[in-house]
Amino acid sequence: MAKAKTAYVCNECGSEHSKWQGQCADCGAWNSLSEIVLSPAAKNAPAAARRSGYAGDATAPRVLSLDAVAQTVEARTSIGIGELDRVLGGGLVEGSVVLIGGDPGIGKSTLLLQMLGALGERLNGLYVTGEESLAQVAARAQRLGLPLAPLRALAETCVERIVEHAAAHKPKVLIIDSIQTIWTELLTAAPGSVSQVRESAARLTRFAKESGISVFLVGHVTKEGGIAGPRVLEHMVDAVLYFEGESGSRFRVLRAFKNRFGAVNELGVFAMSEKGLREVPNPSAIFLSAHAGPTPGSAVMVTREGTRPLLVEVQALVDQSPLANPRRVALGLEQNRLAMLLAVLHRHGGAAVYDQDVFVNVVGGIRVQETAADLPILFAILSSFRDRALPDKLVAFGEVGLSGEIRPVPNGEERLKEAATHGFLKAVVPKANAPKKARIGEMEIVGVERLSEALNAIL
Repeated sequence: MAKAKTAYVCNECGSEHSKWQGQCADCGAWNSLSEIVLSPAAKNAPAAARRSGYAGDATAPRVLSLDAVAQTVEARTSIGIGELDRVLGGGLVEGSVVLIGGDPGIGKSTLLLQMLGALGERLNGLYVTGEESLAQVAARAQRLGLPLAPLRALAETCVERIVEHAAAHKPKVLIIDSIQTIWTELLTAAPGSVSQVRESAARLTRFAKESGISVFLVGHVTKEGGIAGPRVLEHMVDAVLYFEGESGSRFRVLRAFKNRFGAVNELGVFAMSEKGLREVPNPSAIFLSAHAGPTPGSAVMVTREGTRPLLVEVQALVDQSPLANPRRVALGLEQNRLAMLLAVLHRHGGAAVYDQDVFVNVVGGIRVQETAADLPILFAILSSFRDRALPDKLVAFGEVGLSGEIRPVPNGEERLKEAATHGFLKAVVPKANAPKKARIGEMEIVGVERLSEALNAIL
């Protein structure tokens, strides 16, 4: 058998080189070249077919109007784990490829094993492990209380043999744990290298599309928190899910960063227990602290993750700084935005905290990425700075501009209804988000246009 031709591609700029070298000649990046296999074009195709573009082939690609394309909805299969179904966009899609990343020990393998147990006999699955032995996988399944008979497992790391076993057993769900341990015979690079991860993922993706099998890939993460391996790995797959959570907390958050079959930034919340991961049907309850009474430096906001509004508590601590450059620490928020909000508070709110240390934390380990958190963050900071608690049962949301205006945020009515169902009595929101009625149930709604108006409403 002739040896496959290889080339070396830069992971930073994508330029191709005939041989390996320490530095990319085009972009100057060091140690960024990885080996890839060059697939030759088919030589036996008839000349007439090549000239006509697959002439006579019924399956040849054709240019079509979108009106002529059948508007078929992807057939989805419910897994039986509600939070996972939500993050995936409603269930499993035939032939989809999903990449799941997260810190070591956060529960990736546990969740996927529970998924196979929930599917049971409805959809036969195959769990391919490259990091653990079959005895370890069986012991975990027994510890989780899963039925062992329907679960099928394979200990293999060669992608060609994995595809052979999958083609023979014809599972509906294929789990690869993890993609960093898989290697292909076409490359001489070590398993876990950039080229091996890329080629193995590409082979599994082609197999999923050809066979209609739903494939789940477990990915390692780097110290920065991103998926280890080439960036193209995230472009190959249909969905990218990240497990988030504090090491000391029992709650886990599964977030969709990419999903071709559903909403991005969708959120699923789980709690780790002795029997594995349990669903949390009401996540707002775990993100709200049970204070005995009003506490300075605490504010409640309504954030939106995917299609779900969530009530989250944000806490702030403002203290006299002994340093020449006071500290600005944000956990669960963007630190640069915190610095901007402090400048707005000084200019338009009359609170000078330039000589104070400011610490802001989102309770529960969740990360808030939308601008609706601006107003409640300022409320919490001002409450701690003046050592005065906010009114009880107060909720707020809204974007704060540099000129002190309060800008509206999407889906304001859904946020207000979520707050009303949890018993909140007052809401301070952008005027454009305030409904025509001044109340929703027992909750009073105050619409504001400027930061000064918002501060007067709470003080």
